[in-house]
Amino acid sequence: MLFDVKPILHTPGGRLEFRFELDLSDVEFSGRYPVSRPVEVSGEIRNTAGVLDLTLTARTTLDAACDRCGREFPQEKEIPYSCMLAEELQNEDNDEIVLLEDGKVDVGDLARTAFILGMDTKTLCSEDCKGLCPRCGADLNLGPCSCKKETDPRLAVLAKLLENK
Repeated sequence: MLFDVKPILHTPGGRLEFRFELDLSDVEFSGRYPVSRPVEVSGEIRNTAGVLDLTLTARTTLDAACDRCGREFPQEKEIPYSCMLAEELQNEDNDEIVLLEDGKVDVGDLARTAFILGMDTKTLCSEDCKGLCPRCGADLNLGPCSCKKETDPRLAVLAKLLENK
């Protein structure tokens, strides 16, 4: 989604609003394709005292799977992003400045990159998810499993003392 910012480039107070959808259904995260719905992107480019500020928000509902228990659930995801736009770079090390190409900026590419970088590395269905039993695979969120817990061999002597009481 290429936007021409020339109309506000030299107009302090000028602004351009945008709203569009991205299709990220082809992007793989940890062997899954969680973005089955369009990503809605909205934002604006504003000229503040000769400086172009771009702000955007990308949001969608993901088809997530919990990394502890494996349960699938819908997860709302919202990624904010902002940067400054410039016709030329004076400091090559600044990652917060995006270079304009012939007075244009690819907002779609910026939104896509921000969304991908903003994805969580670990997804949980809830903060207190108990996960699965490592022995029998039962979902511990539904209740305790039926398998007998083994005593740590280093604590076997203490376990025998407790049995004798």
